[in-house]
Amino acid sequence: MKTIHRNILIIFTGALVFISCSSKPKDAVKQDGETLPDSIVELSADQFKVAGVEFGAVVPKNLSTTLKVNGLITVSPKDFASVCAPLGGFVKNTEFVQGSPVKIGQTLAIMENPSFIELQQNWLESKSRLEYAEGEYKRHKELFEDDVYSAKNLQEVTANYKSLKAQVNAIGQKLSLIGINANQLKDDNISSTVSVNSPISGYVKAVNVNIGKFVGPEEVMFEIVNTANLTIELTLFEKDINKVAIGQKLSFTLSNEGLIRYTAIITQVGKSIADDRTVKVYARVSEPTDRILPGMFVNALIETAASPVAALPSDAIVQFDEKDYIFVYSKEKKEKGKPFTEFRIVEVKKGVSDNGFTEIILPEGFDMKTMKVVIKGAYNLMAAKKNAGDMAC
Repeated sequence: MKTIHRNILIIFTGALVFISCSSKPKDAVKQDGETLPDSIVELSADQFKVAGVEFGAVVPKNLSTTLKVNGLITVSPKDFASVCAPLGGFVKNTEFVQGSPVKIGQTLAIMENPSFIELQQNWLESKSRLEYAEGEYKRHKELFEDDVYSAKNLQEVTANYKSLKAQVNAIGQKLSLIGINANQLKDDNISSTVSVNSPISGYVKAVNVNIGKFVGPEEVMFEIVNTANLTIELTLFEKDINKVAIGQKLSFTLSNEGLIRYTAIITQVGKSIADDRTVKVYARVSEPTDRILPGMFVNALIETAASPVAALPSDAIVQFDEKDYIFVYSKEKKEKGKPFTEFRIVEVKKGVSDNGFTEIILPEGFDMKTMKVVIKGAYNLMAAKKNAGDMAC
């Protein structure tokens, strides 16, 4: 409590010093007849001590900026699958619901369709005819080489053989589409059902079927999402696109959490501008968790590339009448035998801020190497500047 009272007393005393001993307004005439320009502030030795003034210099600093952008959790096309039945059919069985985990190749549903039987039958019959046609082709080819058979007859046999071969391959590809291995198909293992399998691992996002429902080839039965490689789709304005690049890190929070911060790395920057003058930027989530799901909104902070700029500690820059100023050491002098320190106020423009430092744009002719800048106590000097009164104490 004593410490608090002592601090309050110091602040109050300091305020009285500055109220009673402040700089004069523009071209104000002091008691000794000296005129101070509006750009000058002076402090006596006692005032200097109370103000806590410390000097420093404008130095080159690598400062980075932070972009605040909004985005959406999504997945790349290779991590999202819409599962269909290529030949359609009736759903005989399925046990999956939304949110169920699945592995690649796992059966999602059993489909039943009479056309499956016909397709297998056609393949077996075509294969038998092909085997006979292949034998005829080889036999006629040998007879033709021995000048026993005519070229016309060989051409007919060859055409029939190649036609059947193409037919068998085509039917085999159709069987492959519905998950039947034609090479393992025999007369005694024809089936009326086929399995619909998951093409990727992940979880079931949507289920659009039920037992007994007829599903056409164009209908999506299941949607599968792989959350192991989540992506953030960010929307940046055109003016900020040059501030980001592939490989940059960013942090983000989920809109439903707000406090927990996650990280991501930019993997792709859009190459076209939308009608609303925005660009899409994509980032890969560094450590996916069960809390991060596709479709969630995020608030992201992108740290842009650092670059060397003229900078000062942020406390060295003060604002007055919507303009920014710094104070620089001018000279030491004496008035009526008392020492005074004179400061010059310099208008600057602020740039980016990072880690306690702020970029400043200096006026022409400002010598960064020789100028001593007030880095502590600038607010006290501005208070003295604002107050109209005699500085002498």
